[in-house]
Amino acid sequence: MKARRVWAVSRKEFLHILRDPLSLGMGIAIPVLLLVIYGYALTMDVDEVPLVVWDQSETPESRELVSGFAASRYFAWQGHVRNYAELERAIDSRQAMAALVIPADFAARLTAGRTAPAQMIVDGSDSNTATIALGYADSVAETYSQAVTLQQALRMQGRSPDPPRVWFNPELQSRFYIVPGLIAVMMMMIAALLTSLTVAREWERGTMEQLISTPVKGPELILGKLLPYLAVGLLDTVIAVVMGRFVFDVPLRGSILLLFAVATVFLVGGLSLGILVSTITRNQLMASQLAALLTLLPSVLLSGFVFEIRSMPAPIQIITYLIPARYFLNVLRGIYLKGVGLEILAGETLLLVLFSGMMVILAMWKFRKKLV
Repeated sequence: MKARRVWAVSRKEFLHILRDPLSLGMGIAIPVLLLVIYGYALTMDVDEVPLVVWDQSETPESRELVSGFAASRYFAWQGHVRNYAELERAIDSRQAMAALVIPADFAARLTAGRTAPAQMIVDGSDSNTATIALGYADSVAETYSQAVTLQQALRMQGRSPDPPRVWFNPELQSRFYIVPGLIAVMMMMIAALLTSLTVAREWERGTMEQLISTPVKGPELILGKLLPYLAVGLLDTVIAVVMGRFVFDVPLRGSILLLFAVATVFLVGGLSLGILVSTITRNQLMASQLAALLTLLPSVLLSGFVFEIRSMPAPIQIITYLIPARYFLNVLRGIYLKGVGLEILAGETLLLVLFSGMMVILAMWKFRKKLV
């Protein structure tokens, strides 16, 4: 393998990218568009859940609990109801999605130092939103409970309890979780799509015969075609990291050098997968469709980006181990949110190295300098 031949193929592919606005637009504009659309549209935050309150206690203690819900950005207080009939009517008419019921003995139980339960009723027709709303209600109730316990502890001159703490994402912003995952999914999809057209295009345009007649060897041709798109992929990574930090305000707590090192390994694997698909199909339309099928859906559905892997059926969980985006997603979230290094992420990084090495070897092995 000679570097001069690899550089000649790379230069040819660079010129083609620069002269083809469609390829250049696909390589740069689409990732930016995906980040903007999904970064803002795809969110798991549920703000301003309509809430009504049936306060049977009507005491300062119960009003303090109600004020905690009213002051929270997660709930939009819609007023009081006087009985279960009005409560049901409010939820049935979608005036409210949640209802807080405070029993008549609420204040008396608190004064006696006993637990004072309150009931939260949530419209379960939208199960995802209902689950999130219940989580928010638990958080508000826990804050109120901590305040009451603290007051009681101070009265008894005892040690006050430690408040609950959330690490890495104190405000529970879903974009902190989504944007790094979106970068992983986007890079996998774009990498495979970019190179899925390269070899197939040569066959369709009849220029592969010219390449075959040259002294360029198969591995030199594959590497030469891979390097220009690796540069485009790294440029996309830079754009995604900058947008994540300054557009979506997602903190980058770990090493940016480690991020780009692992991203390079991941890109090499994705690009090699695209070249492998292009070599097998020899048709641009079929290559692009197959590349999208092998990257987009598995990366979105089986990487843990949208759905928690531990909640999937056991056979599907086994399949997720074959999805490279799963490991890159864990690396990105570890670097972004936790600031951890290779001492924690060594396992995922090693698996990505194995994936990339296997894809490069398969792409070189499958390509033959033959017309048939």
